[in-house]
Amino acid sequence: MIPDFFAVPAGRRADIERLLAELSTGQTVALSTHINSDGDGCGSEAALAGLLAQRGIRAFIVNPTPWPAMFRYLLDEGGIDDRSAKGAKALAGADRLIVLDISDVKRLGALADAVRALPKPPLVIDHHLPGDEPPGTLHVTDITACATGELIFDVAQVMGAELTPAIATAIYTAMVTDTGGFRFSNTSPRCHAVAARLLGAGVDPEAMYRRIYASVPRGRLELIRDALATLQVDAAHGLAWVEIESGLLEKHGVSAEDLDGVAEYPRSIEGTRLALLFRDLGHGKVKVSFRSTGVVDSNALARQFGGGGHAKASGALITGSMDTVRALVLAAAREHVGVGA
Repeated sequence: MIPDFFAVPAGRRADIERLLAELSTGQTVALSTHINSDGDGCGSEAALAGLLAQRGIRAFIVNPTPWPAMFRYLLDEGGIDDRSAKGAKALAGADRLIVLDISDVKRLGALADAVRALPKPPLVIDHHLPGDEPPGTLHVTDITACATGELIFDVAQVMGAELTPAIATAIYTAMVTDTGGFRFSNTSPRCHAVAARLLGAGVDPEAMYRRIYASVPRGRLELIRDALATLQVDAAHGLAWVEIESGLLEKHGVSAEDLDGVAEYPRSIEGTRLALLFRDLGHGKVKVSFRSTGVVDSNALARQFGGGGHAKASGALITGSMDTVRALVLAAAREHVGVGA
C-alpha cells in the first residue's frame, strides 16, 4: 500500500492549528530567520508571507542580516516587504513575530535581545534539533521534515490555501537548497512527493536550477579556488578541511552567501566522514561549518563549541585565532569520530 505522502502528520497538524489560532485577520506579523539566511530560511519566510496574505494578515520581513542577493527573486515575485534595514525597531510595527528555521534565539543575532523583550513570545516554525534557548513557547517543529519549507507546505494544507506559483517557488527553494538538490540524507519520499506537487503548481525546475546553482559570480569560483588551495586531509580519522582567511570574501567581491556549498568539496573526498570549513571573521572570531557523512553526528560536535544545527550539517562561532581554533576543533573532531570507527 502506497502511503499518503500529503497527509499532514497528526502532531504537526495540531501544532499548526494552535499556531494559526494565535493569528487573526487584520493583524500585522513580522517574519524573521537566522543570521546569514539561507534558502530554507528565505523560502519559508516568503512562502509564509504569501499564505498569511490569503488570510488577510499583513506580513513583513525583519532579518538580522541582509536578504541574500541570490534569493532576491523571492521578494520580487512575492511582492514582500523587507524591513531588515530598520533592525529591531521594525519589530514595533508588528502584532506578532514568527521566527522560522531557528531553534535557538541566539541565532537571531542583533535581534535576539529585542525578541527576548517582546510582550508576546514569538511563534516558531522549525525543523532543527532543540537549542539551548528556544525563541518562543508555541512551536511547529519536526526534525523529520526535510526542511522548514516542508512544514510551511503543511501550513498551507491545514489552511486550505492556494499554492500560487510564487508560494510554490518559495517552498521549492527552501526544500531544494536544504536537501542539497535532493541529494542529502534528509531527502525523504514525502519530500519528493511535495516537490512534485510544487512542480504541478507552476515551479520550473530548470529555471530554479539556473537561479540557485548556475548563476554564480566569477568571484565565487575564485573564492572556491583559494579555499581548495588550503585543503588538508587526515585520512586516518576521515577528516578533511579547508580555510577561508580574513578578507578573502572582500578580495573577490563576494558575500557570505557565496560560501554555501564550499564545505561539500572536502566532504566529497572518498573516505571523509567529517568535513570542516574554517572561516576567519577577524577580530578573534572563527566560524566553523561541520558537514558529516554516515553515522557521524556533526551537531553533537558543534554543540561542544556553543553551536548546533543538524546531525549532518552544523556550525559554531568560536573565539580565538585561526590557529588556536583549528587546533581545538580538530582535536575534538578526532576524538569525536574515532579512528576507523
